[in-house]
Amino acid sequence: MRRGITATALVATLALAATACGGDDESGGSKSSGELSGTVTWWDTSNVGSEDKVFKKIAEGFEKKHPKVDVKYVNVPFGEAQNKFKNAAQAGSGAPDVIRSEVAWTPEFADLGYLAPLDGTAALKGEGDFLKQAAASTKYKGKTYAVPQVIDSMGIFYNKKMFADAGVQPPAKIADLKTVAEKIKKKTGKTGLYLRGDDSYYFLSFLYGEGGDLVDADAKTVTVDNAAGVKAFGVVKDLVDSGTAKTDATDGWENMMQSFKNGDVAMMINGPWAVADTLTGKEFTDKANLGISTVPAGSAGQGAPQGGHNLGVYAGSKNLDASYAFVEYMTSVEAQAQTAGELNLLPTRTSAYSKKEAVDSEIVQFFKPVVETAVERPWIPETGSLFAPLNVEYTKVLTGQTTPEKAAKATGDSYRKLLKGWK
Repeated sequence: MRRGITATALVATLALAATACGGDDESGGSKSSGELSGTVTWWDTSNVGSEDKVFKKIAEGFEKKHPKVDVKYVNVPFGEAQNKFKNAAQAGSGAPDVIRSEVAWTPEFADLGYLAPLDGTAALKGEGDFLKQAAASTKYKGKTYAVPQVIDSMGIFYNKKMFADAGVQPPAKIADLKTVAEKIKKKTGKTGLYLRGDDSYYFLSFLYGEGGDLVDADAKTVTVDNAAGVKAFGVVKDLVDSGTAKTDATDGWENMMQSFKNGDVAMMINGPWAVADTLTGKEFTDKANLGISTVPAGSAGQGAPQGGHNLGVYAGSKNLDASYAFVEYMTSVEAQAQTAGELNLLPTRTSAYSKKEAVDSEIVQFFKPVVETAVERPWIPETGSLFAPLNVEYTKVLTGQTTPEKAAKATGDSYRKLLKGWK
């Protein structure tokens, strides 16, 4: 009898080595008979309680198609996955066959030799159908090391009823954001915006809005500490100091989501990945109460980061054929249409946008043009490591522990230590 998906909770240690991961003998499979077999262990980093259920269900479809393959599903907390994968791959034990990688992790993993090149494999079936901007993060030194699963960007989520009560419209510019927040406070007593303070990814829209960026990869120059970077730090500090926004120093995701879902704030900055969770809140039992608009523009214009997730295959996998086939299945048009319909996640395949599920999703239709103009991060091995020092200074600015000038300088100094030889 075919085994169903094995859902495994990730515990404190990498005891996964004992559960048939990529480096274990039991995961070995064969295609000599023309039929895939063996085990494929997949580390999924999606949100628990919403996204994970759908991805597990899709993976079960792969097992039905390939009854001799056992998919072992492991949900790894997003904040832990990057280092856990590197540690397991370096040790040569406990790494999965397939990992759901944040787009910035892919070039790092490839540079370290932990991902199998996918060119010419079944994983890249229909390669020409992928959005150009989605495929960009999968390339490193002329080879393809992952397949794009979802692409995303950010916008302002807002409570339509609260906006109607205050007689305001979604803010187009930072100045509008402050005005809208003042009116909401006066009419409803609620804070305008929850600005997540422990994750500097939420700072990028403000940095881009002032014409700044983290680095200039082509010129090998650090730019986060230039005038635009300092100004962006000043913008977020003013949002908190003026009372436009409330923030936090720890557990930012949970605090932000609960505040917005419970109606304690009128707005938050977030992306498509947050929609399913948001709709579980009491303020959004009527889904129509959730509004989404573009992130307010800064002095240089409107900007939002390009994000998303790729599926990569561990170079040390003992079941490469089944792993390639699994990646192809999970990134197929049908799978992407399903996630668009059930989770409002944006496809990475052009043809998936013509599917009914994507066409009928207002969230997908809103974010599609946002993604098309989103700002790409530099696809260098160090990109994923740029956020740690930025997180420290971003939080310190928002909580009044440092100035924008000092924060920008400290971040720039950290970057130059990380990026040897950069200006």
